[in-house]
Amino acid sequence: MEALARTRFVRISPRKARQVADLIRGKTVNEAISILTTVPRRASRILEKTLDSAVANAVEQSEGSRLDVDELRISRITIDQGPTMMRWKPRARGRATRIRHRTSHITVALAQDSVGSDREE
Repeated sequence: MEALARTRFVRISPRKARQVADLIRGKTVNEAISILTTVPRRASRILEKTLDSAVANAVEQSEGSRLDVDELRISRITIDQGPTMMRWKPRARGRATRIRHRTSHITVALAQDSVGSDREE
């Protein structure tokens, strides 16, 4: 069973979000949440919300069967580039420069870890 959660068109650059995503890739849900709450980055709050949504989707997909949230592990997390919004900023001597507001598409996939916490990274 794999539970997915997607957050699209997030107003943060993919490069900044990937730095935080690399910290939690392959971790259990409890480890990832504790890491995200302590990391002082804006992307950590966005990833935490997406991770919470993936956990809720996993509980919903279990349909009454016993699902231990402690055994859920982040099997896949991807940060893809979304559309870039172009804005213009006036500069000296009548010129203008382009400002790029980058967006991201975040995907978090959870899988049930059958071994549990015995697995070593």
